[in-house]
Amino acid sequence: MNTTMTLPSDRQTEKLSDAELLKTGCEVLRHEAEELNRAADRFGMELVKAARLIESCKGRIVVSGIGKAGHIGRKVAATLSSLGTPSFFLQASEAAHGDLGMVRHEDVALLISNSGKTAEVVSLLPFFRRIGAPVIAISGDAQSPLAQGADIYLSSAIEREADPLNLAPTSSTTLQLAIGDALGAMVTMLRGLKKEDFALFHPGGALGKRLLLRVSDVMNTSGSLPVVPEKMLVKDALFEITSKNYGATTVVDSEGKLAGIFTDGDLRRLIEKEGIMCLDRHVGDVMIRTPHTISPDALAAEAVHVMEKLQISVLIVVGSDRRPIGMVHIHELLQNGVA
Repeated sequence: MNTTMTLPSDRQTEKLSDAELLKTGCEVLRHEAEELNRAADRFGMELVKAARLIESCKGRIVVSGIGKAGHIGRKVAATLSSLGTPSFFLQASEAAHGDLGMVRHEDVALLISNSGKTAEVVSLLPFFRRIGAPVIAISGDAQSPLAQGADIYLSSAIEREADPLNLAPTSSTTLQLAIGDALGAMVTMLRGLKKEDFALFHPGGALGKRLLLRVSDVMNTSGSLPVVPEKMLVKDALFEITSKNYGATTVVDSEGKLAGIFTDGDLRRLIEKEGIMCLDRHVGDVMIRTPHTISPDALAAEAVHVMEKLQISVLIVVGSDRRPIGMVHIHELLQNGVA
């Protein structure tokens, strides 16, 4: 479906209804989607060759463009970098004034220009040719100097822009961006990138924290580990519970191994059942003997999952010898952006 928009007159603009504006907005979306579908149908092995060239690059991907194509270029460079392909954006207008010193023959150039005639971008071709760095061009004109001078040409040709004037870079820039995304996805497949690898490039993001942060990274940040022996009286164990900020304490046997857990909730229920006389009982007699534990090497996200499933707020962290080495509270996980 070809969408041709009719630009309203000045008088008509005063009477534009919400429905008419919505129709225009939806037509823009549909038209850009149509251009993407047309591009997907016409692309062939040139897209594969470009992806393989990027994957085999021993240096960096140098992305360049001017104006709106430059904005797209910055996003493409950022996407490739986030997927493990070292990339940077080269401002074409600054390249001839010293910035070309950042480029090496091991690099691959990805040059973007809708017309393929942008002087600042086209002028980069001789330099890349001279140093032996291959060039991938994204352009809407196969006969343009940029397309003709590139090693691999990727067509971003469109039937028309999506805006009512058919002037503003809309469909063309959307397609340029999509081609960059396609290359990024293909290179990801070639490199066998996994979620864990992606997380390494995004340690500060939510995904990175879910895939990288370990229980050992977040345990004991609320306070030092609360520990009491089985023979300690409940009234004496209260200090350990209240001073360590976990609302609970681990209970260990004579060998220092985990025997159980005693929480402030357990204390309230015990007092309701037995009265204050329970304070003179041994913790080992009233503790929970099967506390939930987790390894320090487990992912913090796993700790969140366990707590949510069991509806508990703390987990005891134990070593291989069954000795308690830490505690992790749901609040610590929340503060670290895991939950």
